[in-house]
Amino acid sequence: MSSTTMSAHHKITRPNAVAVGTIVWLSSELMFFAALFAIYFTIRAVEGPAIWLESHQILNIPFAAFNTTILVLSSVTCQFGVFAAERFQNRKTGTMFQISKWGMREWFSLTFLMGAFFVAGQVYEYAALVHEGLTLSSNAYGSIFYVATGFHGLHVTGGLIAFLIVLVRVAKARRFTSGQATTAIVVSYYWHFVDVVWIALFSAIYLIK
Repeated sequence: MSSTTMSAHHKITRPNAVAVGTIVWLSSELMFFAALFAIYFTIRAVEGPAIWLESHQILNIPFAAFNTTILVLSSVTCQFGVFAAERFQNRKTGTMFQISKWGMREWFSLTFLMGAFFVAGQVYEYAALVHEGLTLSSNAYGSIFYVATGFHGLHVTGGLIAFLIVLVRVAKARRFTSGQATTAIVVSYYWHFVDVVWIALFSAIYLIK
């Protein structure tokens, strides 16, 4: 391995201001979602289990589970994109059918599509629930359900925008640099975070009756 390659590799693996700043920011976001969880369980305790059980029966749990699976798998594809970025492979070296030769752009594009599918699934679910009579103002359950899942959906949308920015910047650049690789890694931190938060939300809202 040449000294130039070793230096570049060192630049993208050591802690830097952007990565540290992102981790600190995600810590504050974690507190925000912790507050939402606290509100959710507090309202549930105050309102009683009856209204929760009645509203819970309206939820389409199999569809939500499928949508959740798509989002969780998108973390896997995102991480494969990070692996490609770490070895400075920004694009595929073979055909689209040779997945083992995909680069960061292909993996991140697939992650973007899976994330967009999740958001579209949430919109579809909202429409179905409104049709069933569960709205933001129908009862306490509806209020906290839409607030909690809606804020998470906004965070997922923010992640999709970040993926687009990375993909556009890489497409316009003449060469793939260590700075672009670092940006890709930082975006992956955020994406893994929203995935973990959703697993917790899904468990609390859909699985605990």
